[in-house]
Amino acid sequence: MTSGRFVRNATPEDAGRLAEIYNQGIEERIATFETEPRSPAEIAAWFENGYPVFVAGAGDRVMAYSVAYPYRPRRCYEGVREFSIYTAREARGSGFGRAALSALIDHAKARGWWKLLSRVFPENIASRALLQSAGFREVGIYEKHAKLDGQWRDVVIVEKFFG
Repeated sequence: MTSGRFVRNATPEDAGRLAEIYNQGIEERIATFETEPRSPAEIAAWFENGYPVFVAGAGDRVMAYSVAYPYRPRRCYEGVREFSIYTAREARGSGFGRAALSALIDHAKARGWWKLLSRVFPENIASRALLQSAGFREVGIYEKHAKLDGQWRDVVIVEKFFG
C-alpha cells in the first residue's frame, strides 16, 4: 500500500488500540450486542487462543482490524470461521476496513477454510456495502436475535464460501 499505509498480522501489543476501536462500536450501538467496554486484556486473549487478527493503518496508527473465531466446536465445521471487522470512527470510508478484511480472506483461503460468516445489524449500511463488495452474500435475517438496551434487534447473516 502507499502513503505509509500498512496491513499486517496484529500482535498482543495492538490489544489496547483494538479495544479502543471495538469500544467505539459498543458506544455507537450499530455493530455489536455487547454493552460493556472491552479491556486490552480481553482482546489479548485472542492471541492466546490463536485467533488470526489483522490490522490496517497508516504511519504507526492502527485504524481497522479483522479477526476470526471458530464457528462451532464440532469437527464438521473446522473450515468455517465467524469473523468481525471494525474500523476506527475517524478512519471509516478510508479503505482500512477493506484492507484488514482482505488480509483475513487471504488467510482463510491459505488455511483451507471454506467459509467466513458473520451477522450485521440491518441498519449498518456501510458494513453491509463493504461485505457485499468483498463478495459476501446476505443469506437471511435472524429476527429478534438478541436484545440491545432492552430492545429486540434483528441481524443480517452474511457468508463467503471459498469452495
